[in-house]
Amino acid sequence: MENNLYEARPLFHYKTRKGWVNDPNGLVWFRGYYHVFYQHAPHFEKPWNESMHWGHARTKDFVHFEELPVALRPDMPYDKDGCWSGTAIVKDGVLFLFYACVCGETQAVAVARSEDGVHFEKYAENPVIPTYPPDGSPDFRDPAVLFADGRYWCVLASGNRERHTANLLLYESGDLLHWEYSGILREWENARFAECPSFVKTGGGYLLAASVCYEDGHRFSAAYGDFRDGRFAVETEAEVDKGPDGYAGQAFGAPDGRTLLLTWLPGWAYAGKFDPDVGCMSAPRELTYENGVIRARPAAELRAFIKDGDEALIRTSDGFRIRRTGREDVVYKGEVHSLAVLRDAYVLEVFVNDGETVFSALL
Repeated sequence: MENNLYEARPLFHYKTRKGWVNDPNGLVWFRGYYHVFYQHAPHFEKPWNESMHWGHARTKDFVHFEELPVALRPDMPYDKDGCWSGTAIVKDGVLFLFYACVCGETQAVAVARSEDGVHFEKYAENPVIPTYPPDGSPDFRDPAVLFADGRYWCVLASGNRERHTANLLLYESGDLLHWEYSGILREWENARFAECPSFVKTGGGYLLAASVCYEDGHRFSAAYGDFRDGRFAVETEAEVDKGPDGYAGQAFGAPDGRTLLLTWLPGWAYAGKFDPDVGCMSAPRELTYENGVIRARPAAELRAFIKDGDEALIRTSDGFRIRRTGREDVVYKGEVHSLAVLRDAYVLEVFVNDGETVFSALL
């Protein structure tokens, strides 16, 4: 595979016309469109040259995207160092964005609202959650908001440095604006912190997902279980997306009842080799819970693009390998009953055994 592979622009893996893009944020159906917000540096192809913004696009089919004006800018004292990751929720016909606002070493939670889904106004009393509780740490970010049991719930990603744990912290509210701390929702040992949670009602239960930063690397955790009285009981857990080029997945509800997952496919490994940055969003995956197994399949909108193989995907006697440019192959060892493959320019997504495992790779 030649370097000119990266000259082709992906069709259905969204990326901005210009600038840096990372974590998907605020994924939501609103006023006839799927809205995709994302971490964005609008003037640079690399991060850290300017404070994070929220970029914005919308689509009806996850193939054709309309890039919209930047939704959130770091223009207030409490978010002058970035409008970082978060989620969205619709209340009484109004779209609310919850995001991590950063000022110096302070990470907090702010909210903005919109009636048309394009123009946003920040709440005058921001931040609505100003600091972390004793169970957390200065790593305190990425609010995920859900309505359940007649209340609003907000999950915050954090960690406890003394106990070496990654934590998801739970808050509750009656109006989306005034929040009380409820306790630890989930905890992982031998970890530093969690990031980018999502909390979604799906089927007869709930899906709670997060990117967990363990002492030995990152993993994407997706758990299905029951949620009541502020407690989440795990029924099963899986690492649905095993990357290696996938991170910061966010799950959300579609209007037809499906639970969809979108992740960031980072181009870190190619920094300095290609301009613009090659990072992009994944294709949407439909998450289901069937007979004790969490599965991720390509969303129905992309059915026409699914194949059973690709020139970069080499079947072996004990699995398969994915060839990548200037990087080690991705190697899978295990039984392969079926493969569903999405190839889009330099992006390859492989769904193994009816979605039991997904591998996302930039070639």
